[in-house]
Amino acid sequence: MIMALCLLVYNLGQRQLRQALKTANETIPNQLGKPTQTPTLRWIFQSFMAIHLVSQGGHQQVLNLDDNHRKVLRFLGSAAQEYYLLC
Repeated sequence: MIMALCLLVYNLGQRQLRQALKTANETIPNQLGKPTQTPTLRWIFQSFMAIHLVSQGGHQQVLNLDDNHRKVLRFLGSAAQEYYLLC
C-alpha cells in the first residue's frame, strides 16, 4: 500500500513537471546535456543531490543552486521554491 502511494506521488510530480515544461514550451538539460521536455523525476532528484543548506549564526543559505535548478523549481511550484529559500 505504501509503495503504491509512493509511486503515485512520484508519477504525479513527474507529470506536473513535464506538463509545465510543455505548456511553457521550455526545456531543461538531460543527463547528456541535451534539451528535453520529458525529464525523469529520478534525474531531477539526482541533480539536486549536491545542493546543501548551511545555517550559521541564524542565517541560512542554499549552496550549489544553479540556473537549471531554479528553472526546475519554477515549474514545480511555490512550495518547492520556498523549500529552497527562493520565495
